[in-house]
Amino acid sequence: MRILLAVVFLLSAGALTAQRLYEMPANAQSRLSSFENPNGVKGNGGKTNQTAKGNAFEWVMPGQTKTLLNTKGEGIIQRIWLTIDQTPVKLRSCRLQFFWEDASKPAVDVPLGDFFGYNLGKKTAFESALFSSGEGRSFNCYIPMPFKKAAKVLFINEGKDTVMLFYDIDYTLQKLPANTMYFHACWSRQRQSAPGDDFVVLPTVKGRGRFLGMTVGLNTDPSYKTSWWGEGEVKMYMDGDTKYPTINGTGSEDYIGSAWGLGAFTNLYQGCTVANDTTGQFNFYRFHIPDAVYFNTDIRVHFQQIGGWDREHLREIYKSGARLVPVTVAGNGVFYRLFEMKNAPRLPDENFPDGWVNFYRCDDYSAVAYFYLDKPVDDLPALAPVSERLHAVH
Repeated sequence: MRILLAVVFLLSAGALTAQRLYEMPANAQSRLSSFENPNGVKGNGGKTNQTAKGNAFEWVMPGQTKTLLNTKGEGIIQRIWLTIDQTPVKLRSCRLQFFWEDASKPAVDVPLGDFFGYNLGKKTAFESALFSSGEGRSFNCYIPMPFKKAAKVLFINEGKDTVMLFYDIDYTLQKLPANTMYFHACWSRQRQSAPGDDFVVLPTVKGRGRFLGMTVGLNTDPSYKTSWWGEGEVKMYMDGDTKYPTINGTGSEDYIGSAWGLGAFTNLYQGCTVANDTTGQFNFYRFHIPDAVYFNTDIRVHFQQIGGWDREHLREIYKSGARLVPVTVAGNGVFYRLFEMKNAPRLPDENFPDGWVNFYRCDDYSAVAYFYLDKPVDDLPALAPVSERLHAVH
């Protein structure tokens, strides 16, 4: 196999393409928007303090909005770097909005920390294909975000504390292919549910596009003690699917690319930056880059809430009031599908099978879903209010 040293892989609007680093797109112009040169105006950088670093950051007061980019033309946001004097509360209180083509509704409307994969607000150094943080103190995004007429990025402080904000947005002005799609992202959280309810990572989106993946934060319910939470399957309903999805995984840690439980690791396309069995907190990601997920008319993504434990421990927490519903039992070379059995035994019954019991449970999930769409505006609901975002965040 020939090795091309001058090739880097970039995520384009729909597929991975190879870009030869020595080739220059026609009429391409590079820009960088920061407080030292908002919107990256040509020949206009670093004017403050007689060019001696006079505006590297700005304070963002409670209730204040800062415009990080507001540019006209055709191009691609290539990289976003950002940092604040961070706390978990600030990361959830601050909000990012991205608008394409002068639309009044944002295509991206998410909490700051969650967007960059800090779904629990924990300082963690990591590197993936789309996001990174060298030492857990900064936020980097490498998702290409094309625009054909205009792009606007807002930073909104919806918290009670003043925020110290540094940032830069690298972008190019250049011609785009006709089939270029727009980047979107949405945040969801499900704190309260009934056993058997899926966590909806991405509500129904209409249109043609590509699902890029998700970052997820999980706070397990303490009533389940140290039982395993990750038996739920990821389901993707697309192009008219109703009761049954087209894409159906086999388990939570399987979806993340691990197996037999979940510890901390960071790979290009999947990883887990926080895995704490003591506190019951997990923060993980999966990006569908080499394994593209396309949809032509619609998509909806669910995460099942299913855990597992041995029968006797499960009986103990059931007696203590934990909300759970057994669904399968694996033991002694037999696999019981309890919902397919007539007169299936209940967990407290003497004849309930011994073994590993998978069961419906209810935990506190939050996630950011990332996707491309063939239009600059989606029909998803607005971001939840800051009071809902901050519940149990400290």
